[in-house]
Amino acid sequence: MSRPSIIPAPLAALPWRMLLLVIGIAGFGLVVLFSAAGGNLRPWAFSQGIRFLVFFVGAIALSRVREDVWRQGALPAYVVIVVMLFAVELLGAVRGGSQRWLDLGFIRLQPSEIMKPAIVLACARFYDMLPPNETRRFGAIWPAALLIGLPAGLVMLQPDLGTALMITAGGLTVMFLAGIPLRLFVGGGLALAVCIPLAVNFALHDYQRNRVLIFMNPESDPLGTGYHISQSKIAIGSGGVTGKGFLNGTQSHLDYLPEGHTDFVFATMAEEWGLFGGLFIIGAYLLVIRWGVDVGMRARTRFAKLAAAGLATTIFFYVAINLMMVMGLAPVVGIPLPLVSFGGSAQMTTFLCLGILMSIDRANRGDRRR
Repeated sequence: MSRPSIIPAPLAALPWRMLLLVIGIAGFGLVVLFSAAGGNLRPWAFSQGIRFLVFFVGAIALSRVREDVWRQGALPAYVVIVVMLFAVELLGAVRGGSQRWLDLGFIRLQPSEIMKPAIVLACARFYDMLPPNETRRFGAIWPAALLIGLPAGLVMLQPDLGTALMITAGGLTVMFLAGIPLRLFVGGGLALAVCIPLAVNFALHDYQRNRVLIFMNPESDPLGTGYHISQSKIAIGSGGVTGKGFLNGTQSHLDYLPEGHTDFVFATMAEEWGLFGGLFIIGAYLLVIRWGVDVGMRARTRFAKLAAAGLATTIFFYVAINLMMVMGLAPVVGIPLPLVSFGGSAQMTTFLCLGILMSIDRANRGDRRR
């Protein structure tokens, strides 16, 4: 006879190794935000910690949702969020020159953030309904392309290039994993390469165009458009192997590094904690993403396999794009570092992904205790 545990069974069944990694990443992020504020909990670390606790509990609650609920609700949720994106264009609040938020009075909601996991679930549901022998036909491509293109286009109008790219990348990942022929992706990539010059010159806003062009040579305008990238690279490089030490960063504390608590928080961290700190963060992210991929590989249904892999890849895109951005390997497109950068939007999206992944993982383990 087994001895009763003081920990409730639903909590004991959670993937605590992954959750401890998430706690470690977020905890380290709070330390970095504390330092970025000159050794103060406010204005960033305290509110970030409160949000983390709320979203952490929310993700655990989502883990108790049955997989069938995500499957059946994927397309209706997608429709609701698309309607919200249209509402942003008509009624959205303008902030920082962009129209991305719906002001509901008690909360300011950014529907484009919720679309990142929603597009993965919607595409996974579409291919789950499609007979496997139809996957390599044209009828398997254009509906998914429409599912992806509509919200991505609406987000581009806000304008928000980074989020539009994330939505597109998440949807395309599911299409690829569903079995769409590789030659179509190669052909699409070549067509995109041809269209990029036209898009840069005619489709992007001036500031977006400058960001795309300057990342190839930020030193050409170090005090103008290339300032963010130049200062970020200086901060990362000056940290060396072991860093300058906690609270001893200069680029962020002397305000040389813009957005050192949001998009460029990795540069703030690397200056004080050096290569060791960077490797800790990157390694922890990779282990969390690997867990998500493993959840997809163990999944029992086609929907769960595609959804889990797509959600894990969404977190990967967050991390990869941000790191490439702060290192000067990609244009500055406003993608924060999840769980570390100050702000609630990326944190909410990350915990949505983790909550759904834990729900699928629970179904994989055959837990019948509802």
